[in-house]
Amino acid sequence: MTTASVSPPTPASPPVGDGPRRSRWGLWAQGNFRRLWIGQTTSSLGTAVGNVALALVAVVTLEASPFTVGVLTASAWVPWLFLGLLAGAWVDRWPRLKVMLVCDLLLLVLFGSVPVAGWLGVLTMTQLIGVALLAGAVKVFLSTANSAALPSIVPKPDILEANVKLRSGDAAAEIAGPGLAGLLAQAFGAVSGILADAITYLVAAVCVSRIESDEKPPPAAERRGILREIGEGVRFLVRDPYLRTLASFAAVGNLGLNGIQAVQTVFLVRSVGVTPGGIGAVFAVVSIGGLAGAALAGRIARRFGTARGLLLCELVGAPFILLLPMAGERLPLAVSAVAWAVAVCGVIAGNVIAGSFYQAYCPPAMIGRIRASASTVNFSAIPVGALLGGWLGEVLGARTTLWIMASVLLSAGAVLLLSPLRGLRSFPERPVSPVSTAPSVSS
Repeated sequence: MTTASVSPPTPASPPVGDGPRRSRWGLWAQGNFRRLWIGQTTSSLGTAVGNVALALVAVVTLEASPFTVGVLTASAWVPWLFLGLLAGAWVDRWPRLKVMLVCDLLLLVLFGSVPVAGWLGVLTMTQLIGVALLAGAVKVFLSTANSAALPSIVPKPDILEANVKLRSGDAAAEIAGPGLAGLLAQAFGAVSGILADAITYLVAAVCVSRIESDEKPPPAAERRGILREIGEGVRFLVRDPYLRTLASFAAVGNLGLNGIQAVQTVFLVRSVGVTPGGIGAVFAVVSIGGLAGAALAGRIARRFGTARGLLLCELVGAPFILLLPMAGERLPLAVSAVAWAVAVCGVIAGNVIAGSFYQAYCPPAMIGRIRASASTVNFSAIPVGALLGGWLGEVLGARTTLWIMASVLLSAGAVLLLSPLRGLRSFPERPVSPVSTAPSVSS
């Protein structure tokens, strides 16, 4: 694979420009960021409830097999295979906040259809998979627009802080969400959690509609054809050694993580004997690790450097995932759940650091395409991991599958150790010289 000529980066210096901080409260003093945070955190709460509820509906209500649950999990991510690159180019052409608003409203309708069908007694696995597939397609655009819009909402020096706060909100929602899903499932049935998920997208849409941004999509006269613009984003990613490494690392990690996710509910219900309410409690404990990871990401980056911090997150935190398959057999469930939380802490902290690097490093005019190119690589591994995990769960059992997929997750660390990141303390702030993909696009 050909790489671009990139000079060795120097350690990132303290960011300058964009003016002084207007308040000691930091980004909380900025109305646009508060609205973004409220909308995204509320939506994350609904998603955390909905993910657990969707799996419970499949396993408990519709008595789905492990492979069928794997298909359901994969369906939410398959659209990245077909739409990821196109979404990146289109998002770079459109007002990103409007894309987010439309996507939130579409998700409200899609997830709202599930409880309606449940109440009418006509809900099937076919509908669940169809909703997951269509919602996944919408989320391709939502995820791309969300990532691309952040640099136009907060100043560049505040991007890491913004990601820490946003991811902390997500993690807090993930703590509350599974427990809430379990309570809703026991009190009102599993489909009630999916209704809660739908309502949160309405809240997110209201918040997004009130965000003001000075983003200006390029004039139509400057467009060069969708395929050419897609190619520019792909070439930038492929030729940059740092972005290419992060995309490959995320792909391997997602393969393992989603193989685990495909069988985790089946494992807890059928192998360990956990009740729906207990599953919510386990996932809440695990999500505490996500909250800790998001909160610690900034400190880790400042203390060790961004590149070295990412390595530490992967090599120190992630190995605790090997204690998960021991739950209910060699270890008490509580011990395995705490170890699982530590692993998630490392994964989330690494995600915050890597995501902030993308947003600060990529040229603003191309960030949608570059981010979508990377997401197509790493998110495409999600349905593969989910299907593989589901199939292995059918053939080998859930516990053995967890051992295999945990090992795959840990192998992602080898990608980082074999890359240029191994010798760096911090990521570079910008490419030293433009990658020769789109000379007419300025950064």
